[in-house]
Amino acid sequence: MPQELKGICAAACTPMSDDGAQVDYDRLKTHLDTLIEAGVHIIAVCGGTGEFPFLSTEEKRRIAEIAARHIGGRTRLIVQTSAIRTEDAIEASRHAEDLGADALLVLPPYFEGPTPDGVFSHYEKIAQAVKTPIMAYNIPVHSGFDITPDFFKRLQQIDNVKYIKDTSGNFVRLQELIAAGLPVFNGADPFAFHALVAGARGCFWGAVNAMPRQAVELYDLVQAGQASQAAELWKRMLPANLFFWNHPYNPAVKAATNLLVNKVGPCRQPVQPLSDADLRELDAALQPLR
Repeated sequence: MPQELKGICAAACTPMSDDGAQVDYDRLKTHLDTLIEAGVHIIAVCGGTGEFPFLSTEEKRRIAEIAARHIGGRTRLIVQTSAIRTEDAIEASRHAEDLGADALLVLPPYFEGPTPDGVFSHYEKIAQAVKTPIMAYNIPVHSGFDITPDFFKRLQQIDNVKYIKDTSGNFVRLQELIAAGLPVFNGADPFAFHALVAGARGCFWGAVNAMPRQAVELYDLVQAGQASQAAELWKRMLPANLFFWNHPYNPAVKAATNLLVNKVGPCRQPVQPLSDADLRELDAALQPLR
């Protein structure tokens, strides 16, 4: 039986060429190596931080293929396989399973999506088509559907729905999920530290692109019961995490990653880069991490 997922999951950004027109697969490999060398426990590709709405099906498949091959078992791999049509989600999920993904990240069908019964059916049909564990992805501000604790309990009637990534940004909700005994990954940057202290299984986190070593150290300190040291580290990490949360997320994470870690290029158009004023504010937020 596969080992359960836990720890820091880097929601990897998708590196682009300098003009943002093409996926830069060489930069992708370099960035994956950096995340692995920093000790992240899991890497997720083609997620929200990976700009999946702006990638073609062929690009998403190739990113997953390169990531699976390049990671080569050095860390765990999650592939985001969401689609509005159940048939498309099944096709993407089967592809990721064939690559050896450790889990599939799946949104409810979005944009005027189905009722709860329809969402349940969507997950059920995907789960019937694959054996890989599924992580339900709750980000209601974008999906339009809120996976509540009660609904997640219902989803767990499906054998291989094993985890939830909660990006509701609601700390009460996160604690309700944890209190229900459910395996929760926190997806909200501003309270990553608090989520770990509260008992989250891990953090599924875009900011890890720009601060991978610090994210792993934070997790290790909390797991070792060294909460005061973790709190001191979190004070240095918090300004950037608040900046990411309160600004256009992907351009902010990519700008920080370009400044601190690796060249990952801009976001693909029509997503715009940060303004000069925002870049100055970001630079100040990153100072404690330099």
